[in-house]
Amino acid sequence: AGLCGPSPSSSTPGAEQREKQYRAHRGFGDRRGGVVSARTYFYADEAKCDQHMETFLRCIDASGGSSEDGFSAIKLTALGRPQFLLQFSEVLVKWRRFFHQMAAEQGQAGRTVLEMKLEAEKLQDALAKLGIVTKAESERWFTGENLGVSGTVDLLDWNSLIDNRTKISTLLLIPNMQTGQLEPLLSRFTEEEDLQMKRMLQRMDVLAKRATEKGVRLMVDAEQSYFQPAISRLTLEMQRRFNRERAIIFNTYQCYLKEAYDNVTVDVELSRREGWCFGAKLVRGAYMEQERERAAQIGYEDPINPTYEKTNEMYHRCLDYVLEEIKHSRKASVMVASHNEDTVKFTLRRMMELGIHPSEKKVCFGQLLGMCDQITFPLGQAGFPVYKYVPYGPVNEVLPYLSRRAQENRGFVQRANRERDLLWREVKRRLLTGSLFGPSR
Repeated sequence: AGLCGPSPSSSTPGAEQREKQYRAHRGFGDRRGGVVSARTYFYADEAKCDQHMETFLRCIDASGGSSEDGFSAIKLTALGRPQFLLQFSEVLVKWRRFFHQMAAEQGQAGRTVLEMKLEAEKLQDALAKLGIVTKAESERWFTGENLGVSGTVDLLDWNSLIDNRTKISTLLLIPNMQTGQLEPLLSRFTEEEDLQMKRMLQRMDVLAKRATEKGVRLMVDAEQSYFQPAISRLTLEMQRRFNRERAIIFNTYQCYLKEAYDNVTVDVELSRREGWCFGAKLVRGAYMEQERERAAQIGYEDPINPTYEKTNEMYHRCLDYVLEEIKHSRKASVMVASHNEDTVKFTLRRMMELGIHPSEKKVCFGQLLGMCDQITFPLGQAGFPVYKYVPYGPVNEVLPYLSRRAQENRGFVQRANRERDLLWREVKRRLLTGSLFGPSR
């Protein structure tokens, strides 16, 4: 199940150049290993994916029936074959890396992602020299309302080439800047793999349409880093279609990843250019132990920030960027999905400084049901949109998930004691004032 078994391209030419991070590895076929706080799905067959879709539809219906502005969370690994997500992630990562290599050749190394702008003519010459496309063909790529008009190409222009100007077969040949040779990235998708991709997109479409009908916002959960580029890209396509009037589709950003800030800023900039509403759920991340072990065993760079403090800095940096965007455009929305009191206080302070009122519902908060009520209740009483994340499913599957959450949160024992003391103090206060069942002051 899952990612067990060899990579399908292991016997194809160029397989040795495959990125280690995006190969299937038998040792990590069971993705639950070292994961204490996330639900894991395994691919059995397409019928099972349809069952998962039906479950998600029922969840959307339940959210729509229980609150005016509900959320439902879905996982893309429940809706299709993870192997496809691996393959597509590798294409996206290598395509982006090639852009960075070209930028370095044009003397732009060290700039932030959105500051890198390639000279279109030099880029066309390089593409022709590497044998990817002729100059005449690439000139057709770099035309249009927004693309190449300034004579430069930035990362968003570059990414848009994947949308409609290139065939996937072209993208499967990625140049190696060291050797100057084109390398086959993957074996061609088989007809069945192509169908699996289409079915995954169709299931996402069904869920997004139902969410729109029910007035429910759909959060696409983040997963392991080797799936995430594909998950984020597919979510982005849904945002482009469904987030025209308001943020219905929310992408999830894991702030323990070194590249989190780059990912947030690039997506916000794209939403500005294309005029749709940006929606983000910010989390710290749930796969740290497994990610680090996999990187060490297989031999690629650890994608996780080195310390918890660095992750906190990244979280607040990403959050601040989105809050600034809300202030300037009012077209972005963010869920602060955190049990960290300092992060909640940081958000409240910045909202006040930026003039973002809770009633606008552009900023909401989320905690897991049964955890950190000392954060949730005061936020709700103060008029902030706050949500409890409710795990659901068969008992034999939900209980292990909850026990892993308990294991993960062993460090919360002191906070739990504090929470109990605060709640007990409030009960006593209400008993003494005769308002046990009345509203709190």
